[in-house]
Amino acid sequence: MERRGRLRRWAVVGAALILPVFTGCTGFFPPVNNSGGGTGATGNQVYVVNQTTKSVSGFVVGTATLTAVSNSPIALGSQPFAEVVTPNNAFLYIAGQASISLYLINANGSLSAPSGGAVQNGVTAASLAVSPDGQWLIALDSFTQQLDIYQINSTTGALTATAGSPAAYKLHDGAGTWHPSVVKVSPDGTLIFAALGTGGDVVFSLNTTTGLATQVQSLANVDASTGDYAVAVDPKTAYLYIARSGNSGGIGVYAIGSGGVLNPVTGSPFAAGGGTMSVVLDGTGTYVYAANRTDGTISGYTIAAGTTPAGLTLTPLSGSPYKSGASVQSLGIDRTGKYLFAASVGGSPDLTMYSFDITTPGKLDAATSIATDADPAGAVAVALTH
Repeated sequence: MERRGRLRRWAVVGAALILPVFTGCTGFFPPVNNSGGGTGATGNQVYVVNQTTKSVSGFVVGTATLTAVSNSPIALGSQPFAEVVTPNNAFLYIAGQASISLYLINANGSLSAPSGGAVQNGVTAASLAVSPDGQWLIALDSFTQQLDIYQINSTTGALTATAGSPAAYKLHDGAGTWHPSVVKVSPDGTLIFAALGTGGDVVFSLNTTTGLATQVQSLANVDASTGDYAVAVDPKTAYLYIARSGNSGGIGVYAIGSGGVLNPVTGSPFAAGGGTMSVVLDGTGTYVYAANRTDGTISGYTIAAGTTPAGLTLTPLSGSPYKSGASVQSLGIDRTGKYLFAASVGGSPDLTMYSFDITTPGKLDAATSIATDADPAGAVAVALTH
């Protein structure tokens, strides 16, 4: 903890922060470990963290069906904010109040906790990401303008702060206020992107050997009423897609240049619904979907490449936008690429599962829905096995 304190003092805090409102206990209470664990899921699972009920729910994905895994939902010791599954499907990390907690994923998709409980204390993260090689966990800190980067023990899932962590960055000179939202690692593992609400976005390069992150660029939004709340990267690490709300809202699209430098494509941002809060691409990079929290809908688009990087365009899909739950704010696509999942804070329902239409490519068809806990559970994030 002394070393952790020294690391934190390296952070550069550029302005007053907008802090999330937290409720509940500050401790972590792991569930009973009654199923061995740590073998890694062999099937297709989706996990949802619920803020209202302070729980995590797991489901096995079947053919247009969802079946709760053993012991689901599991009570958490504090309100959860984010989650991520490691590429080998062995570990699930959950960001809560002053903790990043580790769960072991069993072969049947059920969860169990190691005897150590919370693996990191004193860290409240708005978002979590894991590098594609499974070596590094990146946490977007909710309180100070920094990334907390940890090396993952591939056997136990334990986290060790890297020598270069935290990676600090200054608030940009734009009109907005820094508000940590989502962090993602590029598919090639070389770049980290963080959405900072009305504070814009920041790009880091990632040294996959040392875990050291170095700031590359920051993007300012057009005014204080425009906020960037999620990002997605295409499979080739060629384009960044940003969920943007407020004035000039929609989906911002940027070509990723040498070293991670971003350049907007012509026509960006592309119009979406109200309160765009999440964005996800299908596995082929052909379609992109955005969750519109204010409208309770999902906008879908076909991605059309241009003759130049700036010429990429988005064309709305047939039937878009698609109805979803109240205050939908988190999207994910399963490991088979057959289903899209949407978590809704306001419930009605908590989790919606969509299939892709067999006659109209990219179009979403509602397949099934489910309550992840007592509805509305406050479902804020989905994480899926790979």
